[in-house]
Amino acid sequence: MAASKPRKKVYVLDTNVLIHDPNAILNFEEHQVIIPMTVLEELDKLKAGKQTIAADCRQAIRTIDNLLGDATPKQIEKGVPIKRGEKSEALGTISILMDTQNHTGPQLPENLNDNKIINSLANLQSIHKDRQIILVSKDINMRLKARGFGVEAQDYHNDQLVDDVDLLPSGYQEYSKSFWDTIQKVETVQREGVTEHILNKEPGLDKLNLNEFIIDEQGFIGRVSEINEDKIIIQDLSQQDLLNQEAWGLVPRDIYQALALNLLLDPEIHLVNLTGAAGSGKTILALAAAIEMTVASKKYKRIIATRSTQGLDEDIGFLPGSEREKMEPWLGAITDNLEALHEDDENMHSSVDYILDKVPIQFKSMNYIRGRSFQHSLILIDECQNLTPHQVKTIVTRAGTGSKVICLGNLAQIDTPYLGPLSSGLTYMTERFKRFKHGGHIHLQGVPRSILAEYAEANL
Repeated sequence: MAASKPRKKVYVLDTNVLIHDPNAILNFEEHQVIIPMTVLEELDKLKAGKQTIAADCRQAIRTIDNLLGDATPKQIEKGVPIKRGEKSEALGTISILMDTQNHTGPQLPENLNDNKIINSLANLQSIHKDRQIILVSKDINMRLKARGFGVEAQDYHNDQLVDDVDLLPSGYQEYSKSFWDTIQKVETVQREGVTEHILNKEPGLDKLNLNEFIIDEQGFIGRVSEINEDKIIIQDLSQQDLLNQEAWGLVPRDIYQALALNLLLDPEIHLVNLTGAAGSGKTILALAAAIEMTVASKKYKRIIATRSTQGLDEDIGFLPGSEREKMEPWLGAITDNLEALHEDDENMHSSVDYILDKVPIQFKSMNYIRGRSFQHSLILIDECQNLTPHQVKTIVTRAGTGSKVICLGNLAQIDTPYLGPLSSGLTYMTERFKRFKHGGHIHLQGVPRSILAEYAEANL
């Protein structure tokens, strides 16, 4: 008996998928991709807004237009071959699903666009029983509604690089007892006043990443400076020197903050990701290092401070004043931490006002960073967990010659409805840059903010 032929897969994309990744259409290989007319209408409404997503909507529309080219309505209905490059062979097809009212069977109330899409898919499924119709949406509630209505639905996982957020690198490997007990052979050399240990790539060491730290209970701390096919080079660091680092009067409270400060103050590190719970010191460390490197050592000409905040781009236009004055309510974390850095001064408010006047710090809306290129700047991005992978790429690529990017975020506090810890741009960037020679990541431990904050983080 001949095996039954597998049903052809048809992926129907929701609006939020195209906003999350404007090139999502190209990622379904040989399968058919359908864009509902309702989705095009939603993209059209959002494309001219002031939100950060407006540019993503426009790019998604351009991608669809390029793929359809000069195809006729009949060709579009049948499916236009998807070409991913001029010389590449076409794989899969793209078509537009018209929102017809000729539905058969039960329907959801069509007062919501989500319901219109689900009704259209249920109708399409009843007509083409030989096809496997799959709704792709970042909206978990829409997926639940679709499944309840008999339509298969799934999340968009193309840019999800890890299956469990606990698998993300922390930026350091901790060893009980001595790290050297696990090593069979080592060669130690002195180079320009730096002690380096050259190790064979033994089992267990092959999971180390560039600029990752090694900590053991005997007090050894090293930083992975080079990895090749069979060797790993570890730079020997002094625990006392790390804990005695100072940036604008701030000294680290624990070894994890010391490791973060080591990366922040290193001119050879161009991208630093700091993650951790609220109050673990991400913002104050980054701000102290930023002021130190722009005012004291003058490695950078200015600080560009921005953050991803739900509602920011919609609400900022209604606030009075200049862009900086509009942004200050949203960047309260920056000014709060400036106050913390100067809390021992005789007049704290005068010190903070002086810093804001004299330090070349600029508060920028995320929307105004697109299309800009910042030279010799230190770009500080707070609340990075709320960015999509595509938005992260858009912002990090704004870093021009001699610039450094510092990304801060807490994956446990994502405010956007279509992102989770696994699909966040912060997770994506941390995983993508773990082998980048000029990048580093540290997950900060503990909640040094206060005894109350520490107890609340652990028990509420």
